[in-house]
Amino acid sequence: MNKSVAYFSMEIALDPAMPTYSGGLGVLAGDTLRAAADRNLPMVAVTLLHRKGYFSQLLDANGWQTEAPCEWNISERAEELTQRISVEIEGRKVLLRAWQFDVIGASGGRVPVYLLDTDLPENSEWDRRLTDQLYGGDKWYRLCQEIVLGIGGVRMLRALGHNQLKRFHMNEGHAALLALELLDEQAQRAGRKEFNNEDLIVVHDLCVFTTHTPVPAGHDKFPMEYVSRALGRPDIVQHQRVFCCEGELNMTYLALNLSHYVNGVAKKHGEISQHMFAQYKIDAITNGVHAATWTGEPFQGLFDSRIAGWRDDSFMLRYALNLPQKEIWIAHQQAKEKLFERVRKDTGTVMDPHILTLGFARRAAAYKRADLIFHDLNRLKSIAENTREFQIVFAGKAHPQDQEGKKLIQRVWKAREDLGGSVNVAYLADYGWELGLLMTSGVDVWLNTPKPPMEASGTSGMKAALNGVPSLSILDGWWIEGCIEGTTGWAIDSTPPSTEDRTPHDAESLYNKLESVVIPLFYQDRQGWLDIMRHCIALNGSFFNTQRMLLQYVLKAYFL
Repeated sequence: MNKSVAYFSMEIALDPAMPTYSGGLGVLAGDTLRAAADRNLPMVAVTLLHRKGYFSQLLDANGWQTEAPCEWNISERAEELTQRISVEIEGRKVLLRAWQFDVIGASGGRVPVYLLDTDLPENSEWDRRLTDQLYGGDKWYRLCQEIVLGIGGVRMLRALGHNQLKRFHMNEGHAALLALELLDEQAQRAGRKEFNNEDLIVVHDLCVFTTHTPVPAGHDKFPMEYVSRALGRPDIVQHQRVFCCEGELNMTYLALNLSHYVNGVAKKHGEISQHMFAQYKIDAITNGVHAATWTGEPFQGLFDSRIAGWRDDSFMLRYALNLPQKEIWIAHQQAKEKLFERVRKDTGTVMDPHILTLGFARRAAAYKRADLIFHDLNRLKSIAENTREFQIVFAGKAHPQDQEGKKLIQRVWKAREDLGGSVNVAYLADYGWELGLLMTSGVDVWLNTPKPPMEASGTSGMKAALNGVPSLSILDGWWIEGCIEGTTGWAIDSTPPSTEDRTPHDAESLYNKLESVVIPLFYQDRQGWLDIMRHCIALNGSFFNTQRMLLQYVLKAYFL
């Protein structure tokens, strides 16, 4: 099979009905493959099946999150392949099969995605569950999953005839063990039982690595005793420089050591990653989103009628500067009504489409600070009473083991009650692909308030921009590049405060910008507001997309 690039990711958002992703990393992976299919790029992808998905989020009357499995009908969405391969874990053979899902592009291009599955009768009951849960279980479970993804993924590609691959792209470090399998292949070709330094050089030229997080918890680390127990490979310990860092296998360092090209996912993130891993050369390719996927139906119709070819060529969206303002507003109101119907249906909260609406939907993690806007409730009430009304729609899941993330959701829930209706707030459960599209297209302003510099990139604001929705955000991640003050949105001042706790400083900046700039413009200068909406699409929508991003990977990483 004539495929040149193999793309490995622990999670990939392939279809709204397939819970094979948890959030931004998986959505980015799916958008990358959709862009590759649009351009007929010779790419193939590997991930795990995740029979029970990530989880379905349930919120009780107090806003406390519980989780339920997210079962789905696999055979309706993917085709089971006949090939079988195995990996060794603790000396036993674990059999794997693959299910194929084809990503089809706008011009008919196809990227096959192989979802690895251990649920076979030949395996033990424990091994059969290895591909059930995305980011589930303990460290041992996760290590075994990553053996299946990395080592099993390469073996499955070979079994399926993908023998001419030129590049192996690791989307985060979860798949880094693919490099071990490539090293073994090199040694076997040379008739050796163990790989050597020459093999390391060859594999280094084959691999590409994208790191997505400046947060330490985002980098998988496994005790070497686990690695030895799972793989039974004494030769790994012999290559300390490549595999072992102070008694543990750090998947990020493994990927860094064996990749010829490494990148962060925004310019700022590239700089931060370079400081974190100073001994490596780290470039930056800013993330993007797939334009046709993340443009809501009302704006799709508008673009189809006014911007010929935008689905094939995202750069055509720069002509959004010519869109009639009246038609932009009509499309936006239609998107807003779709969102408000979902709010009413799910929560019983009725929202007024004529009131300025802020949206916030991120993974519920402490550093993302979903509750920053509620830092001073009296100030927030004062803005609503003395300026004009506004309302807020929230969504976001916390990882099942992240107790602080769950408490964050509760704080938003409680703030809603404490505001007593002076600011209408809704929290939508089970944030995912379809709800994400409803929110990024249906609010008036996209809010993002991470604690800098912890936002690697962020893509939700890019999705909002495609729908003419400006961002009000901390200058971190992609927004450093995308913010043209008063033209594509507004910056929340992120200069270092005089105290260690930056929350009061950032909240005050948010309140000031909301009160003195955003609310007055929305209510008093509709033409000015619509001009900002046009610039969001023309400047940010046309650039922060996966078409541009993928072209950069092609030029910098894939086909050098």
